[in-house]
Amino acid sequence: MTDSSPGISAIILAAGMSKRMGAPKQLLRLAGATLLEHALNNVRQSRAQEIILVLGHEAEAIRQQMPLDNVKVIVNPNYQEGMGVSLRMGLSAIAPESRGAMIVLADQPLVRPATLDILIERHRELNPQIVIPVYRGFRGNPVLLDRSVFPELSALTGETGCRAIFGDHTESILMAEVDDVGILLDVDSQYDLKKLSAGGPAERPLLEFAGGPRNAAGGQQELVIVGRDSFAHALAAMARLLRYAVTVVDPLLAPEEFPEADCLLHVLDFSKLPAAAERHVVVASRGQFDEDALEQALACGAAYVALVANRKRGQEIQRHLRAKGIPQEKLAQVRAPAGLEIGAESPEEIALSIMAEMVAARPPRKR
Repeated sequence: MTDSSPGISAIILAAGMSKRMGAPKQLLRLAGATLLEHALNNVRQSRAQEIILVLGHEAEAIRQQMPLDNVKVIVNPNYQEGMGVSLRMGLSAIAPESRGAMIVLADQPLVRPATLDILIERHRELNPQIVIPVYRGFRGNPVLLDRSVFPELSALTGETGCRAIFGDHTESILMAEVDDVGILLDVDSQYDLKKLSAGGPAERPLLEFAGGPRNAAGGQQELVIVGRDSFAHALAAMARLLRYAVTVVDPLLAPEEFPEADCLLHVLDFSKLPAAAERHVVVASRGQFDEDALEQALACGAAYVALVANRKRGQEIQRHLRAKGIPQEKLAQVRAPAGLEIGAESPEEIALSIMAEMVAARPPRKR
């Protein structure tokens, strides 16, 4: 860390309880150091002018296990209320001369110091209100916030992060393309930690076809799924029963991890997809890539576009896209929430409701 002219602070959020991990996630070890030590070291090697560490759960144990020299430590006693409180406390502690803050997550150990410097440099050069790192079109973390937006974050509560204000600043968000997959890698489970311990995911080609005779859409109808959870698997399996070619969009997915897919697209750019007789798109990325994926779907002229989210989230994203200049007649094509109303609850039932809606929306075929 150096005292540099950009004057950007780094806030490391490390107050969470890590309920799914069974132990403080911040102290889990990877390649000889804890996850938090990796995050701290990455920031120390960057051009951030100061480091603010927000602790909460197991704060004292964390303090005792690692050197925190030249780190401003803030303890959030209300860490159980969620990330929003920690973010507010971190912002309130930055130096008055700081021009902005990078919001660094303690469970992202592989973000390169050079990536942090790119965010700082883009802010210095172009003065956007928000800088978001992007890998192959996929948004990641950390995000850099200009001081001008701090007041808007003062009311954050619960698990609401800084993404809550993005829709109000569409014209002043800068997407900074970086060659660093670490911006997408976090540790939310023991499986995630095991994968990173084994060396992390391999870089994938932009477009990857599965083996077997049905390896491209060609003259078939195609279903494009943005997402990789259990629902996405159920939807892909059902689509194949109905003779759709299935493409899954994800930056890191390997073919063996999603055997129901005919094709994997590892860049958020639908122009890279092979031709299809008719394309249908279902966005199920749980908030991670929703907005950008819907924008791609509308631009490619998909016959069916749906978002797996509640009605409030759907309206929020449509508002963001409208602010980007996408006309209302285009936005009216987005089905959110996705699927027919059949009381679906399980992943398989939700998949059934969406496939039924796709079939119902299909124009009558000429006999």
